[in-house]
Amino acid sequence: MRTIEDLGDLSGKKVLLRSDLNVPLDDDGHITDDGRVRASVPTIQTLTKQGARVIVCAHLGRPKGEPDPKFSLAPAAERLGELLGAPVALANDTVGPSARSTVDDLQDGQVAMLENLRFNKGETAKSADDRAAFAQQLAALAEVYVSDGFGVVHREQASVFDVAKLLPHAAGLLVHGEVEVLQRLTEPDRLYAVALGGAKVSDKLGVIESLLGKADLLLIGGGMVFTFLRAQGHEVGSSLLEADQVDRVRGYLADAERRGVEIVLPVDIVAATKFSADADHDVVAADSIPADRMGLDIGPKSGALFADKLKSARTVFWNGPMGAFEMQPYAAGTKAVAQALVEVTEDGALTVVGGGDSAAAVRRLGFADSDFTHISTGGGASLEYLEGKTLPGLTILED
Repeated sequence: MRTIEDLGDLSGKKVLLRSDLNVPLDDDGHITDDGRVRASVPTIQTLTKQGARVIVCAHLGRPKGEPDPKFSLAPAAERLGELLGAPVALANDTVGPSARSTVDDLQDGQVAMLENLRFNKGETAKSADDRAAFAQQLAALAEVYVSDGFGVVHREQASVFDVAKLLPHAAGLLVHGEVEVLQRLTEPDRLYAVALGGAKVSDKLGVIESLLGKADLLLIGGGMVFTFLRAQGHEVGSSLLEADQVDRVRGYLADAERRGVEIVLPVDIVAATKFSADADHDVVAADSIPADRMGLDIGPKSGALFADKLKSARTVFWNGPMGAFEMQPYAAGTKAVAQALVEVTEDGALTVVGGGDSAAAVRRLGFADSDFTHISTGGGASLEYLEGKTLPGLTILED
């Protein structure tokens, strides 16, 4: 994979930089976790120090191929400017008159940003011709392309895949660093533990199947755990459940037992009357969730169990919170796992936190990025890499 060093002298050159600035916003449009913006800074500074004219492009949310003010990249441009200590001009379109004039106004070492790429249907078009047409317009703005949005490298999109065919290209520091860490997970030091959470088991079926042949220990929490509990024949009340996946999960449990892979499920659950911080909630046995309650976090015994299981790990990959951490009554399980990772990191283990929700959770709960070996900016991309899938945004950088 080519790196920025392979691009030669970039002084005075216009560099189209694909970043991942898909940050969470509150109802007032304020960034609630700027981790992805901060992660983009090292590559941008590397380019500007060489005198490059940097054109940042990214997406935010899922607009439907047309401008939508609530998905504007304005908050990201403002925050990036604060971090760089210099204003970042934001074009009000992607490849139109504003984009062209904004780019033309750039001086050596300056940074500008295009508006949300997904305001243009060509970015995510299923038609290769439509994507290529949009990529041509993006490429016309620059002389060099750098891919630094790891969170989208598993997507065959115009700004990720097609534009790299048209310009001299390389991986940015973030993408290169992500790949180096994830490669270490493919040949892990033992004991190799994986903690999986989040809402849906269906989002992680592929990685579970893959990990059954690689990991020594799987810890399951979050909303996905209730499909596992149902597969064991337990009542899960009104908890999140993917009934169509129960048989498949039951097969995974049997396969894990045959392979000698330990799957650890919670022994207790924080169950509430509704999805609310103010709802009545109690700790109940994981195999006895009342029919009128929903599980919103793993319980204290489970948090202690998971932490104990992680003590012997030399490699840990964690993707997905253990509960609805955004609400204080249901954050303890996620915090227990995070603290366990901090402790094994201090003992020299490789710990990787993957996924936007997990990254946001550890920061919200008071942990620093430096408490872990690596916090990945790409949840889906990380999972697909570990599954062994081909990631278009990476393979194109090898050409």
